[in-house]
Amino acid sequence: LRGTAAQGTLRLVGMEATRVVEDARVRHNLSKTATAALGRTLTASVLLAIVLGKKADSRVNIRVEGGGPVGWVVAEGSTDGRVRGYVRHPGADLPIRERDGKLDVSGIVGHDGEISVTRLLDNGEPYTGSATLVSGEIAEDVSTYLGVSEQIPNAVLLGVYEEGGRVAHAGGLLVQAMPGVTDETLAKLEANIRAMGQITDNLRRGGLLEAVSRATEGLDLQLATEAQPARFECRCSRERAADSLKFFNPEERQEMIEAGGQEIVCHWCGERYQLSPDEIAALDEQHERAQA
Repeated sequence: LRGTAAQGTLRLVGMEATRVVEDARVRHNLSKTATAALGRTLTASVLLAIVLGKKADSRVNIRVEGGGPVGWVVAEGSTDGRVRGYVRHPGADLPIRERDGKLDVSGIVGHDGEISVTRLLDNGEPYTGSATLVSGEIAEDVSTYLGVSEQIPNAVLLGVYEEGGRVAHAGGLLVQAMPGVTDETLAKLEANIRAMGQITDNLRRGGLLEAVSRATEGLDLQLATEAQPARFECRCSRERAADSLKFFNPEERQEMIEAGGQEIVCHWCGERYQLSPDEIAALDEQHERAQA
């Protein structure tokens, strides 16, 4: 969901990500806290793709490494709403925090590391910017990255709420301050965000529109006419899985053939491809024809 407020001096991008994050949880068999960490990062990758992207299919890759039990957290989002991602240790988990009863995302991600964001520049060259992690809670870290590496004044809200072993609500909101924004507008925005509380509470009450409306209360919100669908979608395929075996030498591929085939698992989405001995043998045949 996209829009503006305060006579165009605020730009808003919001995402209702419940289905996307639940899909990721199931695909990767994620623990509760790992689901929250990856879910927030998946959502953030789409928001950043829209804010930083220049094309209809621009992609942004976020990688968070904080030294916590979950290892790295990686997500790739596109301006067309496609998103995929994974964590290094999907089963890693931590107890609920005693001080506030919330999932310990900061603890499982860690905060001794950095967040890096990779995107394509106008000339097609990849550019990677980074910032030191400030909390490991993802939202604060994404906001810090935008302010430090992209010089974009912003506010970022991200959240994942699980209930009954499933993702019940997930989403995010990114508000970008545009040229001409006044101090009064920023003060009002800050007060609104402070008053609205957790974004998942707003999603539970009235969905994404509730969250966006609360954040921009009194600031003349103007929404785009249509919301864009978002989905967990990987770019893997059976052909790409087979191509990955070209990195093995002929002797290793022969061992796979004699073993009855080889299973390839995509780390991005968890999809499994069972390649037959004939499919593996065809790789060497293709190589021989290419050299003939």
